[in-house]
Amino acid sequence: MFCESCLILKIGANSLIGEYLKKPAICEGDSNIMGLPKAMVILFLFALGVVFIPSLSEAKYASLVIDAETGTELYSRNADTKNYPASLTKIMTLYMVFDALDRKKWNLKTRLKVSRRASRQPQTRLGLKVGQTISVHNAILALITRSANDVATVVAENMAGTELKFAKLMTQKAKTIGMRRTIFRNASGLPNRGQVSTARDMVRLAVVIKRDFPEFYRYFKTKKFRYRGRTFRNHNMLLGRYTGTDGIKTGYTNASGYNLVASVKRNGRHLIGAVFGGKSGKRRDRHMVRLLDKSFVKAIRLAKFKPPTPMINPKYRITTIVKPPLNLGSKKENWGIQVGAYSSAKPAHAIIKLAKTHLNLTKEHALSKVERVKRPHGIIFRARVIGLEESAARDACTILINKHLPCVPVPADVEMAEVPLKN
Repeated sequence: MFCESCLILKIGANSLIGEYLKKPAICEGDSNIMGLPKAMVILFLFALGVVFIPSLSEAKYASLVIDAETGTELYSRNADTKNYPASLTKIMTLYMVFDALDRKKWNLKTRLKVSRRASRQPQTRLGLKVGQTISVHNAILALITRSANDVATVVAENMAGTELKFAKLMTQKAKTIGMRRTIFRNASGLPNRGQVSTARDMVRLAVVIKRDFPEFYRYFKTKKFRYRGRTFRNHNMLLGRYTGTDGIKTGYTNASGYNLVASVKRNGRHLIGAVFGGKSGKRRDRHMVRLLDKSFVKAIRLAKFKPPTPMINPKYRITTIVKPPLNLGSKKENWGIQVGAYSSAKPAHAIIKLAKTHLNLTKEHALSKVERVKRPHGIIFRARVIGLEESAARDACTILINKHLPCVPVPADVEMAEVPLKN
């Protein structure tokens, strides 16, 4: 995996040293540059007074753990702080590959050609040569296990023509799946001050990639990959060591610190977490394990807790939605949220206004709807916000429930069931 620390030349020079200084420093899994020990190179360069090396002090700590089934936040700290994703970038690159496979643009046997630029990408790499080809299948495994920068460039160039164009496509796709604070400049995570993401966005990406491409997500379980006589082991040390781990990826640069996105299934719960800015790989992994352990306890506790539902009559309560016809959810914006049912219209309008404020929704985003419904026990007023996509409705309820407001995602035309309370 590539380290984002760069050797920046402070004086103009076209010598061999000048050219060398323009290259990035070593990264995870590498111990030397151009055959020279890292320490020797750094001391030599500092003696010349020509370089600046970003340190771990630049890394900003951030973390987030969610229940992947409900979207509930179980732990969050600086989750929306922009950081350098480093090789977590390759998760998005893999999303683009899986999307191409899903659309039949590529298949697993498709051969991807290696350009001169791709072959010259800095470590960590697979060691591809100009003119060689690599199958999509092997490219996926190389990205997941070796975190190969040359393979990332190969994928980008074969899909979009240039890595810059590919990065723009990555950013566009990221926005469409809800990664609102992420910008990509390359396919690998190589140093670029403009390439940023957040813990929340990376968790979102993990959720979406697992949801949209379950048949390809299994690749993230790969512990080792053998290619042309060499065996490459996955940098994600939670695999096989932390019960229930099924992916997904690590990242490291000097500027980002040690990053990790992890997916774990255990005791009927499925958690996804992200950590940015770890001080070392081992400390990052231990920290992630602690967060996941605590979050599993919290998730189980929350699963047993049933929040109170707004009552319209002591004898009745509003419960889960009636299962809709299968074709209802097919329309893009045929969903909404219900934020309660009340005995008068005034509180219904009030809670809709409060909910839309929390969700930052305007008239252009969604419509308010207070429905007057006659029931055997009297008139009720259902408070809804409609005109949302299903994913947006579910995300909205996650936010509102975390703020202790009632919310149920529901197809726009579906009734809510009412059942008598038991004595």
